[in-house]
Amino acid sequence: MGFQATIIVHGGAGHIAKEKLSYMLEGCRQAALLGWAALERGKPAVDAVERAIVALEDNPLFNAGTGSTLNALGAVEMDAAIMDGHTLSVGAVAAVRGIKNPIQLARKVLDDRRHVLLAGEGALLFARQIGFPECPPETVIVPKQQRRWEKKHGTVGCVARDQTGKLAAATSTGGIFDKLPGRVGDSPLPGCGTYADDTGGVSCTGNGEAIMRMVMAKGVIESVRAGLHPMDAARRAVAFLAERTGSHAGLILIDREGRVGYARNTEYMPICLISGPDSIVATA
Repeated sequence: MGFQATIIVHGGAGHIAKEKLSYMLEGCRQAALLGWAALERGKPAVDAVERAIVALEDNPLFNAGTGSTLNALGAVEMDAAIMDGHTLSVGAVAAVRGIKNPIQLARKVLDDRRHVLLAGEGALLFARQIGFPECPPETVIVPKQQRRWEKKHGTVGCVARDQTGKLAAATSTGGIFDKLPGRVGDSPLPGCGTYADDTGGVSCTGNGEAIMRMVMAKGVIESVRAGLHPMDAARRAVAFLAERTGSHAGLILIDREGRVGYARNTEYMPICLISGPDSIVATA
């Protein structure tokens, strides 16, 4: 007997203008539906999370891929990671430019198996060696970001459980506004912003420096392994981060039983959860 497939996506945690919130929720819904379609076809969880993140990276409303925020030099540098919970295989890229969908390059790193994380020019060199398409760096800068250099701390993420019960997680981000060139956040770091194993999968969003200090994603999984329900584990992790660092974050989580958890201490965190053909929940 197969397992019930489940997928959840988030569109970042933080302040969101009310007039944009419904559009972001719809973006999360469309991304989740694309990932869900892959799961329904029997595809592995790692394929489903990649597909969902590509959709979010292609949506200029989100701070990932197209629409990424700008660093102190007015350039885009992006981070992304994808992790297969069954094999513990990870692929990640950091501070990359000229790549339209960094999550797809991270997947290539995962499939290549030699390394876990490639950064900057090294990531681009790997992309060229395997024939991965590049794009002019300015093509991922949307006019809103160029005109306003709007301050955003958003990240996009996805966690899925497939029909065989295997879990995967993926996260992608343009980082924080006005960051120093070369700054790498929590998203591409296994155990910090992204993590998956046979207990569960997690994607985090929020203040990357605080999330890294708390090794937040791995900590949530350890709480679930110790017996906490995913919703309780998520809430506890966010509360503990706020207590220890005074900062903000959010996360999404699915465990081996298909139970879902999510929490935030920010104004909003748009998410969409699909756990069946007629079970779609979108909320901020």
